[in-house]
Amino acid sequence: MVSAKNETHKGRIRLGMVGGGNDAFIGGVHRIAARLDDHFELLAGALSSTPEKSIESGAALGLPRVYEDFKTMAIREARRKDGIEAVSIVTPNHVHYQAAREFLKRGIHVICDKPLTSTLADAKKLVKAAEASDALFILTHNYTGYPMVRQAREMIAAGEIGKIRVVQVEYPQDWLTTEQDFKQAEWRTDPARSGAGGSTGDIGTHAYNLTCFVSGLDVAELAADLTAFVPGRQVDDNAHVMLRFEGGAKGMLWCSQVAPGNENALRIRIYGETGGLEWAQEDPNYLWHTPFGSPKRLITRGGAGAGEAAARMSRVPPGHPEGYLEGFANIYAEAAQAIVAHRTGDKAAPEVMFPTVQDGLKGVQFVDACVRSAQRNAAWVKLAP
Repeated sequence: MVSAKNETHKGRIRLGMVGGGNDAFIGGVHRIAARLDDHFELLAGALSSTPEKSIESGAALGLPRVYEDFKTMAIREARRKDGIEAVSIVTPNHVHYQAAREFLKRGIHVICDKPLTSTLADAKKLVKAAEASDALFILTHNYTGYPMVRQAREMIAAGEIGKIRVVQVEYPQDWLTTEQDFKQAEWRTDPARSGAGGSTGDIGTHAYNLTCFVSGLDVAELAADLTAFVPGRQVDDNAHVMLRFEGGAKGMLWCSQVAPGNENALRIRIYGETGGLEWAQEDPNYLWHTPFGSPKRLITRGGAGAGEAAARMSRVPPGHPEGYLEGFANIYAEAAQAIVAHRTGDKAAPEVMFPTVQDGLKGVQFVDACVRSAQRNAAWVKLAP
């Protein structure tokens, strides 16, 4: 079996970045992910909301071209024969729509951090902008790039646990248990920049996306109890959400950023008529499969029982841990294959998968529905079209 990461492409993809300057955690993660498989070369950036910080960050990274703002960057790069082919957008949520729009309308592929936007109105406008553009749109829900997540999806699609009945997903953290004023916490708890959802937007969208990706199901309606436990906090830091899927399956989603003892404890359990699956992000190379009436069995990344979908996402032999950075890089590797195919007017191979602008819209619809439900004392609400 040949890993997608080992395929040869003609020339690195010329990449730019919006946001991700000094002290920005996720910008560094994107840069590592982009260069891990040597598909991309970072050449340009508008790395901060202020021109001075953007220039300072660009110099620190050694970028050939640094711009004071993303609109200027989009205009000038589009005019260059050697201009960027793709841009990574790693800003706070409220900037995603405006930045992505500027590059999409100039035919530059967009790789955008999640959630898609801070408001449902902007999400809908961004979908239209992406559909009107010839450029690709990739959303970095990075957990869909983990090998054993792909394994679980493949097994469910093959009917190995039967028709799904119950889905449970949780994503607790503890880093916002008290009031925090450093950069990463400050914008995530500001509804003007994060959007109306706090934990629901920041990590709940990850849990929601993982649920739909692995199960293959869509949510019809939900009931959400949202709480801001920290005094004065304007967005939720804990959410309990009941889910009703199309087709009759039921689910529960818990996300929290005020759960002491939990660092990044994303976990999903799916139960069907003939068996169950369980995967935990903090132990990502293992997938538990329990056929009903049989002992629980462990499937390891690269081990016996692992299939082609997982193998495509793996780099090293079994027993050598792969995790967060590799999963993130897998999204970039999948995006690279699609972009290289696009250069010649082709489509990527069917097995190439990455979250799209439509997946991003679903995430923002999830947050919107959670907020509406909570405002009605956790009433059942349908997801907005």
